[in-house]
Amino acid sequence: MNRLEQESGFFFNMKYFEDEVHNGNWDEVEKYLSGFTKVDDNRYSMKIFFEIRKQKYLEALDKHDRPKAVDILVKDLKVFASFNEELFKEITQLLTLENFRENEQLSKYGDTKSARAIMLVELKKLIEANPLFRDKLQFPNLKNSRLRTLINQSLNWQHQLCKNPRPNPDIKTLFVDHTCGQPNGAQAPSTASNPLLGGLPKAGGFPPMGAHGPFQPTPGPVPAPLAGWMSNSSALSHSPVPGGPIGLGGPSIPAALKHPRTPPTNSSMDFPSGDSDHVAKRTRPLGLGDEVNLPVNVLPVSFPGHGYGQPFNIPDDLPKTVTRTLNQGSSPMSMDFHPVQLTLLLVGTNVGDIALWEVGSRERLVLKNFKVWDLNTCSMPLQAALVKDPAVSVNRVIWSPDGSLFGVAYSRHIVQIYSYHGGEDVRQHLEIDAHIGGVNDIAFSTPNKQLCVITCGDDKTIKVWDAATGSKQYTFEGHEAPVYSVCPHYKESIQFIFSTAIDGKIKAWLYDNLGSRVDYEAPGRWCTTMAYSQDGTRLFSCGTSKDGESHIVEWNESEGAVKRTYLGFRKKSLGVIQFDTTKNRYLAAGDDFSIKFWDMDNVQLLTSIDADGGLQASPRIRFNKDGTLLAISASENGIKVLANSDGLRLLRTYETYDSSRASESLTKPSINSISAAAAAAAAVAATGVATSSGIPERGAPIVSMGGMNGDSRTLGDVKSRILEESNDKSKIWKLTEINEPAQCRSSRLPEHMRAAKIARLIYTNSGNAILALASNAIHLLWKWQRSERNTSGKATASVSPQLWQPSSGILMTNDVSDASSEEAVPCFALSKNDSYVMSASGGKISLFNMMTFKTMTVFMPPPPAATFLAFHPQDNNIIAIGMDDSSIQIYNVRVDEVKSKLKGHSKRITGLAFSHLLNVLVSSGADSQICVWSSDGWEKQRSKFLQLPQGRTPTSVSDTRVQFHQDQTHFLVVHETQLAIFETKQLDCVKQWVPHESSAPISHAAFSCDSQLVYASFLDATVCVFNASNLRLRCRINPSAYLPASVSSSNVHPLVIAAHPQEANQFAVGLSDGGVHVFEPLESEAKWGSPPPMENGSGGSIPTTPSVGASTSDQQQR
Repeated sequence: MNRLEQESGFFFNMKYFEDEVHNGNWDEVEKYLSGFTKVDDNRYSMKIFFEIRKQKYLEALDKHDRPKAVDILVKDLKVFASFNEELFKEITQLLTLENFRENEQLSKYGDTKSARAIMLVELKKLIEANPLFRDKLQFPNLKNSRLRTLINQSLNWQHQLCKNPRPNPDIKTLFVDHTCGQPNGAQAPSTASNPLLGGLPKAGGFPPMGAHGPFQPTPGPVPAPLAGWMSNSSALSHSPVPGGPIGLGGPSIPAALKHPRTPPTNSSMDFPSGDSDHVAKRTRPLGLGDEVNLPVNVLPVSFPGHGYGQPFNIPDDLPKTVTRTLNQGSSPMSMDFHPVQLTLLLVGTNVGDIALWEVGSRERLVLKNFKVWDLNTCSMPLQAALVKDPAVSVNRVIWSPDGSLFGVAYSRHIVQIYSYHGGEDVRQHLEIDAHIGGVNDIAFSTPNKQLCVITCGDDKTIKVWDAATGSKQYTFEGHEAPVYSVCPHYKESIQFIFSTAIDGKIKAWLYDNLGSRVDYEAPGRWCTTMAYSQDGTRLFSCGTSKDGESHIVEWNESEGAVKRTYLGFRKKSLGVIQFDTTKNRYLAAGDDFSIKFWDMDNVQLLTSIDADGGLQASPRIRFNKDGTLLAISASENGIKVLANSDGLRLLRTYETYDSSRASESLTKPSINSISAAAAAAAAVAATGVATSSGIPERGAPIVSMGGMNGDSRTLGDVKSRILEESNDKSKIWKLTEINEPAQCRSSRLPEHMRAAKIARLIYTNSGNAILALASNAIHLLWKWQRSERNTSGKATASVSPQLWQPSSGILMTNDVSDASSEEAVPCFALSKNDSYVMSASGGKISLFNMMTFKTMTVFMPPPPAATFLAFHPQDNNIIAIGMDDSSIQIYNVRVDEVKSKLKGHSKRITGLAFSHLLNVLVSSGADSQICVWSSDGWEKQRSKFLQLPQGRTPTSVSDTRVQFHQDQTHFLVVHETQLAIFETKQLDCVKQWVPHESSAPISHAAFSCDSQLVYASFLDATVCVFNASNLRLRCRINPSAYLPASVSSSNVHPLVIAAHPQEANQFAVGLSDGGVHVFEPLESEAKWGSPPPMENGSGGSIPTTPSVGASTSDQQQR
């Protein structure tokens, strides 16, 4: 029973724990504790383990068993040395005493029995105060049916692992694993490789676990259940909590432990949930954990004011301010924001048009009317349908996860996939004749790391297509009515798809051809959509019945029941309700000419807004990825965009004082013959008459309300599109030159007297601080605080920060080898939550705590010396370390072991960058070579030498740096002779910029946080801003704008440049004199210059044919 308690981690048996401590069974004590916590979880846990190990050590000394005491000291107590080296030395010195009671702090130590009793009192207080033991000290309440459920799950699991599963297994005992007999010697395929495969017994066999799973089966053949693999309890989060100090004397418990408070949630601390958490705690030795969990009593902490875990302020966090009103020209049916460019809005309308809006500048970048790309390749039913009724509507538009593609599902048979290359560059990618009848939904998914398109339609099927080739991968059949929506998702390594049909059935499918796994009826039946919260832990559905009754519910996936039903809908909704989720906290739905909001944890309506009126009866809605903007369909063919305070700041970067470009009203677009006929038939859609399949037009009124959605466009009022000629195009574009300090905002940060030239520079991930590494191995940290002048507390050039040091006054200083500082190559990498920095300056690699500046550990002494560091994006225990001997070492901090050694360069490594989308590592070296390595098996996939411009000879130690674009498929290459954009899969150079021969070499460059700009510094102290899409220069900051007249730019120049992680127009440079400057454009300008016009009609995209060398005008400018 105690082993079950430990392995499950559900109930901590204090009585058993007390007995084991009294008996001195220390191995069992720690083993039992390991099911609930580990030594480095928090201060409480660390103190618990320390007290136990200290007592064990003292008992060994008391018995004069010095060999055992030394063993305990080395194996058990040394882990605490990194936290308090002096204490460890003092503990060690006890070995030299004949009686450890000679130590003043231990003079009152009695006999073993009393010492254990005193310690146990304090251990109990620590356990009760430890948040990890919350709700685990009382035996949990279990449902009467829980044991039966567990037995059924076990039997189902065993049956699915059978090599030859039979439909009606005969199970006679639970004492041995069940296996089905071999029928007639036939060989059946094994399903062991996929626990969800294989048949289950028919009704009459052993009870299916689906009876207690997420979706209870209907009578008849029982589908394979999904429950055991989809349960996921909410993740545990906690922040650092003050624990008592570690000392030699008896355990002392501060007042905070005697009267413990629930620590505030710190969302920057993520822990695995469910049973996986306890498995991880049992099996994982001390290491960096998911977010650099170290063997010390310090948890990762955010800087003051970083606000990761601050509760949302409802008025500020919900987008409620109408900041844009766009005129689409026809009624929006579906909208989706770009996943990376957060102000880019994709729209599909009721007449088949699709549009791409840059919400910030109010510009419609793209408008495409419905057109079949190749009618000859379409099926005869589609051709016949278009002839009979050419009215076509968009049912759904959606971006792919990286924003490089978007899909459009139409009400007639087909889906069209476009590729997006930035700016106005949208190209035809795939056209698929997907379903007979309408295509009701479309989604992207990546089963087996392959991007796929998922569609569903009137023909009652769900289909999966290869997004690259358009080939069909799977067809899922089983619904008895047209399929209305799909929702792909994954848990652990299991990928699956939920689907809903208009008969109210919900089914779930794996990527195989073995049928649906669940079958359940959704509240609201008829038209239902499903969505997960952004972090993928909570499942919701929203449905509207034929009678207009609407429901939003949250599902309990492990119980297979509705967890909560949200209140506040109109009794009879006037259309099919659309909903969305944001910030892992809020739900929103369009209902009754307004937008209604709920807190996910409260069924009562939180608030509703009408967005200044003029909304549709059941507005379509869509949040952008970070929840700062909300797009809403309005009457009169309009779209309203709402913003919160962060959204307003985001949009402010696009503001322009040129009123001629601020128009929110665009001329109605033209439509082709098919969409013209569609407009003529628009009245049919407006009446709410269902299609032949029985599915209404999305959002169509259930009761007849003419013109409710504001689309009064008919064939009579559709006019030819009038192309707008912008006045700006007639003007001659001129490069923005910044020569004076008054032309931009810049600030030189407070200096440290010991700092040498700045070798490395980075913003913290929170955007509140800047970290620099000087060439003399000293780290400098500048932190901005919240104030009246800086309410956000973010880094800014308008307010001077504090050069921060802990109260101890220590500096973070790297180990320095015997090599001179000029020969050493400084490098560092910052953990994801800004708690730790890994750094080297030619000597050993050091790991520093960013809050205390203490050195947590050092490792990997040279030679070879580290020259570049990069954390693995999914596992902070894995570090890629570039070396000066040209190798790359893949090092696991947790087990202190080099997992792989990559060889492919001939000179030292100068750059490393991971792509979590492609699962690759890109490396660059002083040999001007670029290599791509698989981050799964660490084999080299391809390599290429950088093409150097003719006549340009780089220095012998010229660095080549790499940085991934936000799309994770392209990366920036920085070399003193050029800037280049490469495509990763084929390693093709798609854009290149080369400075003029007489220009100074490039010292460094970096993408802006949104990857729309490239900031580059030069050895003549100029700083240039480029459009990332085409590497064309748009702004130049000359030395006179930020360097004093008394300083020569030949002596002082930028060596490194860093971009702010949230403010796209802010960057910082580190100078050769040890100074750091922060730059921002003037508030009246908001941006760095204006983009140059396209040449020869070329698009402003990244993936175009290589353009080697800059234009003549660019070369003259530089």
